[in-house]
Parts: sequence; C-alpha cells; structure tokens
Amino acid sequence: MSTVTATRTQSPAPARPRPRLDWRLRFGALSLIWGFSFLLIKVGTEGYAPFQVTLGRLVFGTAVLAAAMAVKRERLPRGARLWARMAVAAFFLNALPFSLFAYSELTIPSTLAGICNATSPLWGMALSLVALSEDRPTRVRVAGLGLGFLGVLTVLGVWQGFHGLDATGTAMALLASLSYPVGWIYVRRTLAGTGNSHLSMTGAQLMLAALQLAAVTPLFTGLPTHFSLVPLLAIAALGALGTGLAVLIQYGLVAEVGPTTAQMVTYFIPVIATGAGVAILGESLRWTTPVGAVIVLAGAALTQVRRRSA
Repeated sequence: MSTVTATRTQSPAPARPRPRLDWRLRFGALSLIWGFSFLLIKVGTEGYAPFQVTLGRLVFGTAVLAAAMAVKRERLPRGARLWARMAVAAFFLNALPFSLFAYSELTIPSTLAGICNATSPLWGMALSLVALSEDRPTRVRVAGLGLGFLGVLTVLGVWQGFHGLDATGTAMALLASLSYPVGWIYVRRTLAGTGNSHLSMTGAQLMLAALQLAAVTPLFTGLPTHFSLVPLLAIAALGALGTGLAVLIQYGLVAEVGPTTAQMVTYFIPVIATGAGVAILGESLRWTTPVGAVIVLAGAALTQVRRRSA
C-alpha cells in the first residue's frame, strides 16, 4: 500500500473526467427536441408518405443507438422469447404511435398533434387502474384524470361540434398517445429485470420497429418518384435527434435526477410544439387550444401525484 501511495504522489495528477453538461440544460434540450418533433413530422409528410416518414425516422434513430452501442461495446440482448416480447413493445412504443402521428398530421396541425401527445399520462393513469393492481388510485389522481379529459374536450371545442377539426386525424393522434402507456405497461409486466442495459434493449427495440415498418411500407406506398431535400432533412433530424439522441439524453436524465423529474419534460413538449407550429409553420391557433392544453397539463400533473408513505 505504501508503494502505491508513493507512486501516486510522484506521478502526475490524473486528468479530471470531463464534467457533464448540467442536467437542466439537457432537460431543456430534450424538451426542445421532442417539442420540435411534431413540426418535423409535418415537414416530412410534405414530401413523403407517412409510412416513409416513420421508416426513415426509425432507421436514423436506430443508427444513432447502434453507434452508441458500438462506442460502449454493448451487445444486443439474447433469447428468442425476449426478442418476441421486444417486438410487441416496439410495435406499441414506436411503430404504431410514430405512424399514427405521421398520418394524423396530414389533416391536423402539428400544434394539435403535440397537445394530443400530452394526453399520454392521462391514458396511462386510466389503464393502470385496470392493468396494474399495485398502482391504486387516490382522489387527487382521479380528479386529475377527469380534469385532463375535460381539457381534451376544451381543445376539441366539443360544444362547437368539433368545428374546423378533422375527426379522423385527431382520433389518430389521440390513439397514438394511448399506444405509449399500453406499451409501457406491457414492458413493465414482461421486460422488467432482464439484466440487459437500457441502451441495448432500446437499440434492439428500435431495430425491430424499423423492420416492422420496412415490411409494411411497401404494401401501402411505392418508392418516392423524387427526393425532396427539405422533407428528407426533416426526417433525418426527426430520427437522429428526436428518436436516437433524445433517448440517450432521457436515460442520462433518469439516471441522474430520477424518473419523476425526467418525465416532467412531457409538460413542456406541447408548449414548444405549439410555439413552433405557430411561429414557423404559420398554423392558426384558436383560444380553445392553449386554454385546453393548460387544463390537460394540469390534469396530467395531478395524475402523477403519488401517495406519501407513512
């Protein structure tokens, strides 16, 4: 021991590890990336079919995670049963919602799609009451659920007969937001405690989703007759940043500040999506949209309140 101590004293001081970017800055970056994703989807669909937008998004996102796995020398998970379960998770967490959002934005503004995405915690709360016996409701959380869906009705302007809204596109966006909690409940029930890293599991999941879209896309659309540059760049950014890099940032935040703080990014996404849609795409904004969005976010926040342990 003394020899080691002497050696350390005589040798140059080791270089300090590079300080990580403050988590607040990474939180803000993640909010911006995911908030702008709805704008990028809208731009992508201006040049390519929705399934093509989703396929491109998954391919670019998978490439980013594959590169991260190569740098960290992580291997893909093993086991046929595990891969079968990951394929189901890939469908509900990636292939289905990504495709539904792309199709929805053919007929609804990106601002509305971003607000529909904010209903995901509400769907999650409602589903957990049925699917997760250990996740018991409280009065506050049930009140948040009711308040949140009141906000959805406000956004849709239900008393005006949904005037000016495309019902099919809106339903697709809401169904996409429902798909996320379905997928997470499935993951919680079947994929918890596999012993594999989050990076390897997510990388495999995105790859499976990309394969699912690669099989489905030719059935609904042919090859593009020409390649539009700006929509293509939007798809590349959507995949590399909004799907690949965003996942890496999210896992870093969860590890550092915990899932409760990290998931608060959900409440900033519709604000940024609305601002981007109005300022950059020139989308119109009725008063029911921001007012309803605030009510949705308030309800979603209440559904995340947990009972304090004695």
